[in-house]
Parts: sequence; C-alpha cells; structure tokens
Amino acid sequence: MSIEFLLTTLIVVISPGTGVLYTLATGLTRGARASMLAAFACTLGIIPHMAAAITGLAALLHTSALAFEILKYLGVAYLLYMAWMTLRETGALAVPKETAPKSVRQVIVTGILINILNPKLSIFFFAFLPQFVSTTEANALPQMLELSFVFMAVTFVIFVGYGLFAAAIRNHVISRPRVLTWMRRTFAAAFIALGAKLAVAER
Repeated sequence: MSIEFLLTTLIVVISPGTGVLYTLATGLTRGARASMLAAFACTLGIIPHMAAAITGLAALLHTSALAFEILKYLGVAYLLYMAWMTLRETGALAVPKETAPKSVRQVIVTGILINILNPKLSIFFFAFLPQFVSTTEANALPQMLELSFVFMAVTFVIFVGYGLFAAAIRNHVISRPRVLTWMRRTFAAAFIALGAKLAVAER
C-alpha cells in the first residue's frame, strides 16, 4: 500500500460531503454515541459502491445514462427530503427529548441511504482503486479488497472525529434556540447545495 493512496484517501474523506454533514448534525443533536452510529452507517453505505467498483458493475453506471440518471435523481430527492425535514425540526437536526430504539434505527438507515444514493461514489471508486493496484499482480482482487477496507477504516475514524467534535459543543448549541435555528437553516441549505451539485453532475 502506497503513501499516495493513504494521502489521497485522507483528502477525499476529510472533504465535506453528505456523510460528514449528516455525522456533524447527528453529533450536535443526539450526542457522541449517536454520532458514532452515524459514522458507522455512512461507512456501511460505501460498501455497495466499492463492491460495484470491484466487480465492474460501476461500468454500467459509467456507460448507461439512464441508470446513472435514475440513481442520481433518487439521491437528489433524498437530499432535498433531508433539507425539508431539517427545516421542519424533524430531521437531522431534530433534538429529541429521549433517544428511543426507533431513533437509533433512523440514524443508521439515514446514514446508509445518504451514501448508497450517490452514484458518483461508484464512479469515483471505479476510477480511484485501479490506480493503486499493481499491474504485475496476477490476481488484483485481494489488493483491491485491502485498499477498500483501508478506505472504509479511514472514513470511519475521520467521521467519528467529526461527530465527537460536534457532540462536544452540543450543549452550547442546543441550549441556545437562536443558534439551533441558525444551524438548522445552514444545514438545510448545505443539503440543498449538495443536492444541486449532484443534480448537475455528469458521468
């Protein structure tokens, strides 16, 4: 495994995206444990894209405009739904009086869906992983699996860091209604912006 792969992975994971945004929002409103669940869920959401890249299914998204557009607009719709629920105080920045089992399931399901419904991830891994696989390897599958697991591990660790930071400042935010309202509007706007970015994304 090369240092170039680790550095590239670090840059990609640290860059703010839907997963980072969701993990931060969860940490702010539900605390450290929930933010770790969100980080874990977002990491799980990467698996289908990595599997697609490894098995070559991502090539279908790359060559089929219809398949790409369908998945893309499902992702856009879900991001807009997240924005709407956030503004209604029932989404990512809803502050529950108590954390019920259902809330835990919602955290996990939402985190997984956020990454699954992003077709750019499949295209990214399809282009990203092969660059770091040795051309002299007779069987590239073990090496691609190793790189994939490293990428997932880095993603989880970085996302947990984001979530724990958000949880640490949680009391300073939720105890101030005006700050929380401003945060809701900011996160909703960010979800909309990411949805718009995905909407104009090309294969």
